[in-house]
Amino acid sequence: MQRRGAALRLYPCLFFAVSCLLRGAAADGLVNEEVKRTVDLSTHLAKISAEILLANQGGSPVQSFTLALEPELGPHLAYIGASVKGEEEEEESLELKETAVHGRSGTFFQVQLPSALAAGGKLRVKVETVLTHVLRPFPTHITQAERQLVVFQGNHYLYSPYPTRTQSTRVRLASKTVESYTKLGNPSKNDEVIEYGPFKDVAPFSQDTLKIHYENNSPFLTISSITRTIEVSHWGNIAVEETIDLRHTGAYLKGPFSRYDYQRQSDSGISSIKSFKTILPASAQDVYYRDEIGNISTSHLQVLEDSVEVEVRPRFPLFGGWKTHYIIGYNLPSYEYLYTLGDQYALKMRLVDHVYDDQVIDQLTVKLILPEGARNVHLDTPYPIDRNPDQLHYTYLDTFGRPVLVATKNNLVEQHIQDMVVHYTFNKILMLQEPLLVVGAFYILFFTVIIYVRLDFSITKDPAAEVRMKVASITEQVLTLVNKRLGLYRQMDEVVNRYKQSRDTGALNSGRKTLEAEHRTLTNDIAALQARLKTEGSDLADKVGEIQKLDGQVKELVCQSCQESERLVAGKLKKETYITSEKTLASKRQDLISRIDSLLDAL
Repeated sequence: MQRRGAALRLYPCLFFAVSCLLRGAAADGLVNEEVKRTVDLSTHLAKISAEILLANQGGSPVQSFTLALEPELGPHLAYIGASVKGEEEEEESLELKETAVHGRSGTFFQVQLPSALAAGGKLRVKVETVLTHVLRPFPTHITQAERQLVVFQGNHYLYSPYPTRTQSTRVRLASKTVESYTKLGNPSKNDEVIEYGPFKDVAPFSQDTLKIHYENNSPFLTISSITRTIEVSHWGNIAVEETIDLRHTGAYLKGPFSRYDYQRQSDSGISSIKSFKTILPASAQDVYYRDEIGNISTSHLQVLEDSVEVEVRPRFPLFGGWKTHYIIGYNLPSYEYLYTLGDQYALKMRLVDHVYDDQVIDQLTVKLILPEGARNVHLDTPYPIDRNPDQLHYTYLDTFGRPVLVATKNNLVEQHIQDMVVHYTFNKILMLQEPLLVVGAFYILFFTVIIYVRLDFSITKDPAAEVRMKVASITEQVLTLVNKRLGLYRQMDEVVNRYKQSRDTGALNSGRKTLEAEHRTLTNDIAALQARLKTEGSDLADKVGEIQKLDGQVKELVCQSCQESERLVAGKLKKETYITSEKTLASKRQDLISRIDSLLDAL
């Protein structure tokens, strides 16, 4: 009896606890006075926006409220945001923090209000939600000529921890063709729009399945993975490269693909993807677009005032289940994104950029390569990301490597295109490192070449090589002396010409004696070199001997020309005879000099 009495006393406590649990979410007195929901299903995303008139019917001010998402849709949530209109009619974003509601399943967020909502006060809040991969192709396989049908399954009501006084839902579809849809509350359909409600006095956490089966041929394009590499240089450039894996996540292609039908019929493969536009920053330059094969020439680039548009056209159209891989890169001027104050630097760039309209990114990896020597690195992001261990990147003229920040995030959409800020310190004296390395490298190269050409690294001596080197040295000296001796003949011609004008016999004899003495010395030096060539056993000694003989003949002709000039000046020879004789001597002399030059070339 005591045990039964204790159990009876326990029942009211349990009932009170369960009642508090069910009413706990609304214990703060908040009520959704009016809810206007819009479910946009015109693309491959589900964009749900709700305007909520929030009323505080409690007895105390409220600093925050809770947003909820159905358990079935929680894994598909890519973005959720809330905002209110400020004093200047501008929307003010509210801070969201994920939380939990005891005893309830689903995804919950605590939203901080800009100011406390007083008792009896009302506030209009706009909530935007983006869901990915919630549109399920049905049938899952279609032929090239068929159109794509998809199924969306959601909730007729706003999933909320607060009671709702009145609510209406408008669903916007991609086409007028609807196979079926739920009929709760006798909805009205007008072209691509289905309107539900208004629903009155909806209890907290109410759920009723909303199911629509309709035609949707919009591009079901998904980025399976993207690796965005940003390399920062303090020499004025930021290099950006994106490695992208794309796949078509719509209904799989059933049967063969006909290129003929695809080009001939406009509605053939209507759900396939031929091309899409990627928007780059306005200052992007040196844009390239390639894959493993090479550059893809079917792309087009258009420079606009505020952006650069790249029409990305894969090598083949993408049908359901098909995928492709490509790389796109460009350069940016660093002065537009890099800010500095002394040794403090701040880089402000987008964490992820626009790849195509209504983009979905399953996995993002960002690699931020900072200049070598950067330290005290701090990364500020507009939303939570996962940081991987930092890495080192080596490129030309690097010594201890460039720091690389690696960050990842899954399930991103266009709302995630926001700026990140990277703070770091960098000693500007390190800017001299690369130029000094280049100067040092050239210095070492030239010094090595100087040592190499002056040292003999052979293990044993090569007698034949030494003989060739000696012969080459002697031959070089012979060439110098022979050319110098031929120059004496030109000087003798100048002496004779001055004699014919001045008729000064003393000057002629003096110049002749001087040149003959120099000629004798040069001839003896050449003869000595000829003897050395004979000693080394070189065949060039015979050619030098022939040059000596020919030179003797040239000397005789020069002396004969000098004698003819003396006879002309003395009046013993007529001028006409002298001219004829001089031409004959000059011709013979030229022939001999040509033969000497030929022998010199053969040395």
